[in-house]
Amino acid sequence: MDHYEAPVLEALERYHESGALPFTPPGHKQARGTDPEVLNVLGEPVFRSDVLALGGLDDRHASNGVLERAEALMADAVRAEHTFLSTCGSSLSVKAAMLTVAGPHESLLVGRDAHKSVVSGLILSGVRPIWVDPAWDAERHIAHPPSAAAFEEAIAAHPEARGALVTSPTPYGACADLGGIADVCHRRQRPLIVDEAWGAHLPFCSKLPAWAMDAGADICVTSIHKMGSGLEQGSVFHLQGDLIDPAVLKSRADLLGTTSPSVLIYAGMDGWRRQMVLSGEKLIGGALRLADDVRNEINGIDGLSVDGRGEYVGPGRAADLDPLPVVIDLHRLPISGYQAADWLREHHHVDVHLADHRRISTQLTHADDSSTTDPLLRALRELVDRAGDLPPARPVDVPSPGELRTEQTCLPRDAFFGTVDDVPVDEAAGRVAAEMITPYPPGIPAVVPGERLKKPVLRYLRTGVEAGMLLPDATDQRLDSVRVLVEGGHAD
Repeated sequence: MDHYEAPVLEALERYHESGALPFTPPGHKQARGTDPEVLNVLGEPVFRSDVLALGGLDDRHASNGVLERAEALMADAVRAEHTFLSTCGSSLSVKAAMLTVAGPHESLLVGRDAHKSVVSGLILSGVRPIWVDPAWDAERHIAHPPSAAAFEEAIAAHPEARGALVTSPTPYGACADLGGIADVCHRRQRPLIVDEAWGAHLPFCSKLPAWAMDAGADICVTSIHKMGSGLEQGSVFHLQGDLIDPAVLKSRADLLGTTSPSVLIYAGMDGWRRQMVLSGEKLIGGALRLADDVRNEINGIDGLSVDGRGEYVGPGRAADLDPLPVVIDLHRLPISGYQAADWLREHHHVDVHLADHRRISTQLTHADDSSTTDPLLRALRELVDRAGDLPPARPVDVPSPGELRTEQTCLPRDAFFGTVDDVPVDEAAGRVAAEMITPYPPGIPAVVPGERLKKPVLRYLRTGVEAGMLLPDATDQRLDSVRVLVEGGHAD
């Protein structure tokens, strides 16, 4: 295939050159009807390129095969057999993958460190989760992906499971043993889904951890906007092997997806694929060298340390590490990651990716260079100098792994759609949760609908909120109350 091609971008260019006169949506008609103040902020080219995919970019029969060609090129670029582009984000793509593998009341092995979009998929589908515990680092209070042995144990106990889902890399860069987990599944003719939302760059540089398709996964979901050059909501899911019918996957995606996909998002993904095939090894290799320099500089700042392979990889931890999420541990300072993130934004206009009770993550990509990392390093040095001026960090009561683990008493769907009540948090222990409660970012639910609430988990969330944790999906974001299932109130 000719990877100098960019079918969507080229079709968009032809559309502009043709002088097309649309009597179709979008109603702004190539920016002619857009409010001038909006144009001042967003720019006219955004609206000129906001056209219909069918009946605009291509004809209503898709006879030019614009999107089909772009998907074929993407599949070829990453060594997949089939690729589907989505403009609805990986939150939708992972749901489509789950619905392809398991149906209502069927079981799916799921790493308990899954993103909230996976839990949303369980709620919508009625799939029964068989939770597989992550590898928990009690010293650093961080979860790494579940091991292949953990999946082996889970599938042996639940041979009825229709397949498995694992998240890798985590938002902190920790990578699972995907080859080992794929072997566990395939020995039983079960498919493996990998939520690789943070791994779009992995296929394009030989110095990075193995990516899902090369490791033997059946379906891989990735977000082009996270570590790539695509626009927000750009997502791709890839397929290989004979355990999943591509027509079924396509139909599940069509069931959930929009009938008005954004050509802008398609074009961003199409151009990013071309960029990576032609220059990815060089661009990402440069980012890796930059990340190594930044890590060394940060490790030289008194009071800061950067988590690396020594902290994350090894027995009982992760199988590999993507070094581009530069995760900075602040535990030697008197402040939390929440305080650090807020201070950096307020005083240096530096936005970090993640913040928790003791860490911040400063994600690097091929788009960074010294013009971005030098100000970051200056800001971090000043943060250390000023840390003593900030109020002492509020303590967060992080439970042990055993205390974190809660019993799944019913399907997430049944709890979420059942008869519910809001009870004071002090009275919630022992009740069955009817909502997700998710520290965000990174968006991994601490509480899933259908789980029996425990005091240590509630105490962790309450002390977290007091320290600066955000719980955007909780009914009561201050967590003075919790939404629980009324006894006997399961949905039919």
